[in-house]
Amino acid sequence: MPSPKHEFHSLTPSDLKPSEWHPFMVGAVAPRPVAFASTIDAEGRVNLSPYSFFNAFSSNPPILVFSPANRVRDNTQKHTLQNVREVPEVVINICDFALVEQMSLASTEYEKGVNEFTKAGLTELASELVRPPRVAEAPAAFECVVEQVIELGQNNGAGNLIICRVVRAHFRQDILLPDATGIDPFKLDAVARLGGDWYCRASGASLFEVPKPNRHIGIGIDGLPEHIRNSDVLTGNELGRLANIEREALPTPEQIEAFKNEPMLAYVLNKHQQDPQMLKQELLLLARQFLAEGRLADAWKTLLIVG
Repeated sequence: MPSPKHEFHSLTPSDLKPSEWHPFMVGAVAPRPVAFASTIDAEGRVNLSPYSFFNAFSSNPPILVFSPANRVRDNTQKHTLQNVREVPEVVINICDFALVEQMSLASTEYEKGVNEFTKAGLTELASELVRPPRVAEAPAAFECVVEQVIELGQNNGAGNLIICRVVRAHFRQDILLPDATGIDPFKLDAVARLGGDWYCRASGASLFEVPKPNRHIGIGIDGLPEHIRNSDVLTGNELGRLANIEREALPTPEQIEAFKNEPMLAYVLNKHQQDPQMLKQELLLLARQFLAEGRLADAWKTLLIVG
């Protein structure tokens, strides 16, 4: 694969105003899952607000972290942050596509004490182990105790890491895999935050699988034959898929020879037998098609014929 040639727009954050730097960071670090966080203050008043500075950081202990940043425009702090300092408990609700507009509405900066459940038309559901309620409409919810709040600075836009330990979790039955061993991503219909007003939806054709390389030791891109590694037809993604194969799993000469009878391959071999350069190009394109269809072994056989 030829080396990419790109021009870059390089920035030093400290050279910019927070409001100038912010859209670059949140626009590029994306998509980001959303923590739809419900909290209460010392008087028992409920708050509900979404945060896209959020992710899972440990499964044992089960730790989720989100960050209500100081407001960029005036350096004030969010009600959620004030609440967890008073009552160190939170429910992190997960937002799906059916919930996204109401979730966005709950981000409105209402006065302290205003219940965003009511404003967004959502239903409070009593939690089992913590005091804040969870969102009944959410496909998943994590009841958490707040282990620690870490201030990352005092300036506009500075984050406040709220480190949460999950003590109870709830998953709607219809999003589970058939054997209830996990979550079906097609049924979850998750959404995530991009920059500006943009979100994305993890469903349908936007979902794809990449086999985990730690299941075995692949040969690596440096282990690919030179004509494959330096191809100007195959993309980096395709080379990565080819390189995630164990050397023992590579097709044998006998398997390659037998594969020449595959109808599509036989057609290409016959059509371009007098033009080696065109044959090579067509075989590379056919290998790409096999990769797109998930036929890794057939792609390898085709590419080794090229060599």
